[in-house]
Amino acid sequence: MSLLYVVLPAGLLLLAAYFTYGRLLARLLQLDPNRVTPAVERQDGLDYEPISVGSLVPQHFSAIAAAGPIVGPILAGLTFGWLPALIWILIGCIFIGGVHDMTALVASVRHNACSIAEVVRDHMSRRSYLLFLAFIWIALVYIIVAFTDITTLSFVGAPNAEAGGVGGGAIASSSVMYLLLTLAMGLCVRYLKTPMWAATIVFILLIGVAIVAGKYIPLDITMGGDMSDARGRKVWAVILLVYCLAAGVAPVWLILQPRGHLGGYFLYFALAAGALGLMLGNSKIEYPAFRGWTATDQAGVSQSLAPMLFIMIACGACSGFHSLICSGTTSKQLRRETDAKMVGYGTMLLEGMVAIVSLCCVMMFAQGAPELTGTNAKPNMIYAQGIGKFLEVLSIGSLRIPRDVGVAFALMAFTTFVYDTLDVCTRLGRFILQELTGQYGMFGKLFGTALTAGIPLYFLLSHPEQGALLADGTHAAVPPVYVTFWSLFGASNQLLAALTLLGVTVWLYRTRRAWWVWLVTGVPTVLMYVMSIWALVSLTIPKFQVNGQWTFPLDTVAWAGIVLIALAIFMLYEAVVILLSLGGKGDDSSRGELVGDKELKPATAT
Repeated sequence: MSLLYVVLPAGLLLLAAYFTYGRLLARLLQLDPNRVTPAVERQDGLDYEPISVGSLVPQHFSAIAAAGPIVGPILAGLTFGWLPALIWILIGCIFIGGVHDMTALVASVRHNACSIAEVVRDHMSRRSYLLFLAFIWIALVYIIVAFTDITTLSFVGAPNAEAGGVGGGAIASSSVMYLLLTLAMGLCVRYLKTPMWAATIVFILLIGVAIVAGKYIPLDITMGGDMSDARGRKVWAVILLVYCLAAGVAPVWLILQPRGHLGGYFLYFALAAGALGLMLGNSKIEYPAFRGWTATDQAGVSQSLAPMLFIMIACGACSGFHSLICSGTTSKQLRRETDAKMVGYGTMLLEGMVAIVSLCCVMMFAQGAPELTGTNAKPNMIYAQGIGKFLEVLSIGSLRIPRDVGVAFALMAFTTFVYDTLDVCTRLGRFILQELTGQYGMFGKLFGTALTAGIPLYFLLSHPEQGALLADGTHAAVPPVYVTFWSLFGASNQLLAALTLLGVTVWLYRTRRAWWVWLVTGVPTVLMYVMSIWALVSLTIPKFQVNGQWTFPLDTVAWAGIVLIALAIFMLYEAVVILLSLGGKGDDSSRGELVGDKELKPATAT
């Protein structure tokens, strides 16, 4: 069967959802284009900066997409088959992920662009607020660890034929040039008053040059093999997190906005490449649709479809991380309230399409094919080879796009998405620590940013470079850090989505008292809570057992899992108590809108 027969109906379904369910959500949330948004009211050029929906969509899209809708669907498709992954992506995007993103964005805007944790504080309790902040910060650390490690995987390694002759040094070189170009774009728009449309065209063309040039001026940090790939990855981890330290305190116009703007266009191009390749290439589905209710993942561990599918795909269907973007940076740039439909709901559906195209990169190869095994079995390489194969069918006259250019473009796009996540997560971690400590000056900014980037650096640098010595004198293979952290990231990320939906449900019920609240946000809350707690428990408890005996692990990841479970249980208890206490009170529906009596207080995060 052709891939087109799967992708085309899926795309039409997502499009129909935007114009039907998205419109319904906009009506329920009573979006008002005349209500002044915090971005306009508090414009300061640092964090609050209103921009057009045309500029905000690609920036927000790039920030929320990152590596999640690429890595997650690929891992899930490889493990369980493509059909369960496809079904969950579609259902999750339309009824859970899109609802989560849009309501989190509107909640933040209606509360003066404060974090979702402050919304929880206003409508639940200060204790809930502190619990939520702690949960968010731990989840951000997981995200930074996993995504930094995935990026370093792209930056090392010799060129190989299966990857189109593209090596890690080429991707690293192109990525560094990309960052420098985004800085130049920010300066041009800010000081030279270059129109955004002109800057977009010029700098996209320059980035195209950087992609091609990277192969000829590779930035090989291993010095031609004198340094091991494992050591080279640690060096890159230091460089990336130092970049995050700088980006986390820089003004949004200098890095966040231009990089996010260009990163969004990378996503558009990647989607277009996939769509054109599907239409013109007539690729067939080769991978099994369903591999069983239990299957072995890349690390050789047996996984159960429920609950692991729901947390493995993560951002491709629903992501708690999105609430941090919506309430951390996007709400401070939303120019009109009605833009929330396209920015919040529409971009989640677009991310679902990215996840489907990523899944196609598995579907087009047979199980056991060279593209899915050996050194090519990494999600970033599988994605790059799939996009490279899509682009191979495109031609302008007799000029055909070489596979190495397609692979380089895909890997560059992949690392671009991760850049967006890394520095945004660092900035959000800084916001949270500033809220907890009350330090909003330069010391608070530097301390919060350094701690948020420093803890992940500890995990990355302490990871062993080689495994135990075997009887034949060789060393056992050591799984990359992201393999260990991805499932934990997925579980904590989905649990964060459940907590966000829980907070939004309390807010909506307190201000509207409408039956639709339980259906629109309540049901998704229950589903995400059950699946993520189930997954987090199944991942954490085995770390406290050795040969059937309970033990006291030294692994900090195990204890972090226990902390996350405890925080989630306490949050749920707080919400149930509050909702039960509201049961006997009069109807508040006369308020007629979503804003409450505390929603005009000044936001504290800067």
